[in-house]
Amino acid sequence: MPTPLNSLSIREKILLVEDLWDSIAEDQAMLPFTPEQKDELNRRLDAYEADQAQGREAGEVIAGIRKRL
Repeated sequence: MPTPLNSLSIREKILLVEDLWDSIAEDQAMLPFTPEQKDELNRRLDAYEADQAQGREAGEVIAGIRKRL
């Protein structure tokens, strides 16, 4: 019989969740996009290409986030 979750330590629960999340991430490629998701991805790609903005450096973005914390 499986161990009840309440009997697991916090560390064991975190490890269990990490394992579960990893298995979901591995299987995610098998999930097909819905037509609505494909449309949204295409809309965002079109907007990105029309904007021609190259974005910002990761360090600049992280510094901005840290200033707001």
